Amino acid sequence: MQYSIQRYLLLGFVTLVFVGVLTPVMRSIAMKIGAFDAPNMSRKIQKEPVPYLGGVAISIGVVAASYAALLYADNSIHTLELASTVLLPAIAISAMGLVDDLKGLQPWPRLLAQTGAGLIVAIALISTNTIGTPFNNRLVDGSITTLWVVGVCNAINFFDNLDGGAAGTVAVTSIFLFLIAYDGEQVLVSALAVVTAGATLGFLFWNRSPAKIYMGDAGALFLGVIISVLTIRLEPNIVSRNLALSIPLALLAIPIMDTTVAVCSRIKRGISPFEGGRDHLSHRLMRIGLGRRRTALALWALTGVFGGIAYVIYKWPEQLGYRFMVSGGLLWLVLTILFFRIPATD
Repeated sequence: MQYSIQRYLLLGFVTLVFVGVLTPVMRSIAMKIGAFDAPNMSRKIQKEPVPYLGGVAISIGVVAASYAALLYADNSIHTLELASTVLLPAIAISAMGLVDDLKGLQPWPRLLAQTGAGLIVAIALISTNTIGTPFNNRLVDGSITTLWVVGVCNAINFFDNLDGGAAGTVAVTSIFLFLIAYDGEQVLVSALAVVTAGATLGFLFWNRSPAKIYMGDAGALFLGVIISVLTIRLEPNIVSRNLALSIPLALLAIPIMDTTVAVCSRIKRGISPFEGGRDHLSHRLMRIGLGRRRTALALWALTGVFGGIAYVIYKWPEQLGYRFMVSGGLLWLVLTILFFRIPATD
């Protein structure tokens, strides 16, 4: 059963309002318990401590809105189980991120937790036959799914280094994901995508520059799991496997580019890829003269460009699919090289 666009928009709007109201509450709690992100000139760009726990508001908003909508519109055990294969791993990894926000964790325990979440997702998707573009080989499907979940989680987490940068980017990605899923009558992916868009937009009211609260690892990792699983479950119904696989890559092209540039830059400079630094896309754009707000807008716009490429590939695969796939790949490569050439340090 497919639902009207009005019902999806209402769902997204309700989530937006809910998270928009819940976020300042979490901000007050963070201030009371001393959960702050303190300035660090080697890694941070803010001048004053900024409260964490915004990710808790996002997580609660997405989970509450998703289950409430499913109970109201469907109320079937099967649908709830399918939704839980997305939401429960996201909740678990968000809890680990919250511990990291409050107490700090070493990179390896975090990576092991992400890998565990990826394996659980892979097993769930394979057992329910809900991988959008499967390779029809359980070992291959499981390996790619796990790597994708871990990679996207880290990409979104790395990308969360600018006021409004990650939240706005995930919102744009979720909107294009919704457009594709809605056109393909994928109800669950459509609903979760529009809820994620609403949650990140509601959070963005408080996270835009100058940010009054950050999402922290709890929010970035939660969104990483949600977006990674939804893009895996997206079924474009395209004959060409190459075109089908290019759609998730295009939707997440900018966070992937950010991780690629930062990791390659750190390896070139002989430092650990897990070490934080001011060498991300946002830092490089500001280094050439863009302010925080314009940098965020530039990243959102670039995400929109690649989201548009993904939509065209999906909508007109035979007429324009390969042209846009190749053009998008070349554009991504050129932008990656240009960003890499901007100095990594001040």
